[in-house]
Amino acid sequence: MDKSLITLLFSCTLLISLCFPPSVAQTCRDYAFSGNRSFSTCNDLPQLSCFLHWNYHPSNMTADIAFRKSGASTSNWISWALNPRRAKMAGSQALVTYQQSNGSMYAYTTQLNKSPNMQPGGLSFDVPSITAEYSSDGNMIIFATLQLSDILLSTNQVWQEGPMKGGNPGTHSFSGQNGRSVGNVNFINGSVLSTSGTSSKTQKRNVHGVLNAVSWGVLMPVGIIIARYLKVFKSAGPAWFYLHVICQSSGYAVGVAGWATGIKLGSDSPGITYGTHRNLGIIIFFLGTLQVLALLLRPKPDHKYRRYWNIYHHTIGYTTVVLSIGNIFEGFDILESENNWKTAYIGVLVFLGVVTAMMEALTWFIVIKRKKTASSAKHANGDNTYGSRLQQTA
Repeated sequence: MDKSLITLLFSCTLLISLCFPPSVAQTCRDYAFSGNRSFSTCNDLPQLSCFLHWNYHPSNMTADIAFRKSGASTSNWISWALNPRRAKMAGSQALVTYQQSNGSMYAYTTQLNKSPNMQPGGLSFDVPSITAEYSSDGNMIIFATLQLSDILLSTNQVWQEGPMKGGNPGTHSFSGQNGRSVGNVNFINGSVLSTSGTSSKTQKRNVHGVLNAVSWGVLMPVGIIIARYLKVFKSAGPAWFYLHVICQSSGYAVGVAGWATGIKLGSDSPGITYGTHRNLGIIIFFLGTLQVLALLLRPKPDHKYRRYWNIYHHTIGYTTVVLSIGNIFEGFDILESENNWKTAYIGVLVFLGVVTAMMEALTWFIVIKRKKTASSAKHANGDNTYGSRLQQTA
């Protein structure tokens, strides 16, 4: 081969290697811990250049973990947490560390509520040991032993980093990678699921919420509006009744499906209970079932007990809708859903409220007008009768 060609090829190869060096991206398995620590399982977390290492001990259900942030700044704090209730930092059981002004690392546990103060506190599970270090290669690491329970063996995990302010952890960013640093960890099989998308359990919760919001929170109120107002219009004939039955029956059917998904979610989440939401759901399902059964016992319009049946039917119906709307908002709080979900449902309620107000005014106007017309006709008939009697007398 021509020497000039060989020289050209060598030069091109050297130039490419200098401009595009091979990737040196670190993975969890590449890392060597100090003190001869080793971990059998590890995962590269998808956000914030963080890694989770652990050894799980099934005999006593404990896990030795190391949460590591590479390229960490000593002016930042880091945190890793478990949250069996939801894939959010709020309500989580967290491990936190940061470097103090004297250069030592401070590691502690804290429970994070909706307005976290990041102050030390106990967790819902035991943490027999927790330490931290800042390595010479720029890794900030939390070491801890966790006493797990059944619901923590596979659960939500969240992790964060944020700035130090005045010697205390400050507020972290809520956008970018900080807003996506959530996932699911299984300590037994070693899997980690990123939930920058949506986890299976979250999808089930969303399905449960949509089914119940549409059924108890939309179809049922629409059915009541139809029954209360359309029957005033003579042109509606018996159609209003069939529309009412269709709305209520379909609402109940969809509601049963939503109720069943809630039962399934509860059985899949042992140890996690939402007392108010669950109890209201049971009451609503019971009242809805009574309404359906009441159709089978509906007396004829001229029956002497029809009045009492109407009182029962209306009372149960309105009570069911009011409790349902309250429980839907209770569900929004549990899901900690984005505001646009709650805003959308509030918009639906406002629309139904406006329709109800307009129909209430219109139907009252029609009823009052009919009464006046009937009263005028009655007086006219009375005058005609009186005049006829006078003529007969004469």
